Amino acid sequence: MRPLTRRFALASLPFALLGSSIAIANEVNLPRTMAWTAYGTNSSGYAQAVAIGNMLQSNYGTAVRILPGDNDVSRMTPLKQGRVDLCACGISSYYGVEGVMMFAHPDWGPQPIRLLTTSTASFGLSLAVAGDLEVETPADLRGKRVAYIRGDDALNIGTEAYLAFGGLTWDDVERIDYPGYGRSFDGIIAGNVDASFTTTVTPPAQQLASSPRGISWPVLDPDDKEAWERMQTVAPYFRPHVVTSGAGGISADNPVDSASYPYPIVVGNADLDDDIAYGLIRALQDNYDDYKDNAPGAVGYALEYQDLQWVIPFHDAVVDYYEEIGVWTDEMQAHQEALVERQQVLLNAWSAFLEDAPSDEDAFREAWMSARAAALTNAGFDPVFE
Repeated sequence: MRPLTRRFALASLPFALLGSSIAIANEVNLPRTMAWTAYGTNSSGYAQAVAIGNMLQSNYGTAVRILPGDNDVSRMTPLKQGRVDLCACGISSYYGVEGVMMFAHPDWGPQPIRLLTTSTASFGLSLAVAGDLEVETPADLRGKRVAYIRGDDALNIGTEAYLAFGGLTWDDVERIDYPGYGRSFDGIIAGNVDASFTTTVTPPAQQLASSPRGISWPVLDPDDKEAWERMQTVAPYFRPHVVTSGAGGISADNPVDSASYPYPIVVGNADLDDDIAYGLIRALQDNYDDYKDNAPGAVGYALEYQDLQWVIPFHDAVVDYYEEIGVWTDEMQAHQEALVERQQVLLNAWSAFLEDAPSDEDAFREAWMSARAAALTNAGFDPVFE
């Protein structure tokens, strides 16, 4: 069975090329106006979109209108409707490609979106653990109280993935349900739960670090291939990451071996105009110094931080750019083709499923997930979500 993505290895770029002068065949030909959706106005994702927009306005005369969205639906809907060119999304973009969770719904299904670029910054995504416990690795969470956030699939899958790294499941811990993410950290501080999934730089993590319980972060051995296989079986989008910023004293001088995935994830529809896709990725790389220091996390768009073998297929014009600058390999092309094939299998399965789909919403979701798994398995792919 073909895996969803190549395990264990990040894309290896030939960095000798990055500093050399490379002739580029095409020119940047961006439209006069573009529209993006992004996270809310107080988010780093929104700030990054503004910084990039200012660069595009200054260097190419392209005005970028940014529509902030408070949740995945409000960010993804304008892209689905063709009202915006791009979405600076979160991991929901991957769930959209896969047609799972909120996308396992009659109004959605698998989305024909393609990746343009991502930002991977210095923080990590991890389980924040009360510092008064002797938890050094995820395996040490056995028997501990772990938060489950009702209605937040992404956070709960993150938790499940960390447990899997340690050879655990929800059955090996005491699950404590919370109605919201912030409440779970109130619970840790109050001594009612021991761990909750978050980013290392979030304010609740900082509050926990300042509380009497303190904070700790489980260490993920980057060389433990079996543990990473278990983790990526649950959540293929996680990658090993050396975290250099975060609550509890994480810094460049005190890093933590952990995990992360990109944020934001800039995606467009597969039929996005080639000039926009090519122009954006080239503009981001050619003018990196003009925006990298203008928003938190914007340094993460550098070429060396791009994972060229991730879980969402690239837009064809982005592949053209990487080929032109000499970093695209045969292995990357094979990976890209497998992702494109997987996406087409899902789109075909959705079209066939809708011909005789149940009308009840719960029955619809259950039947779709079964049909989806069967289609992927028959095509030689791992369904991942079942």
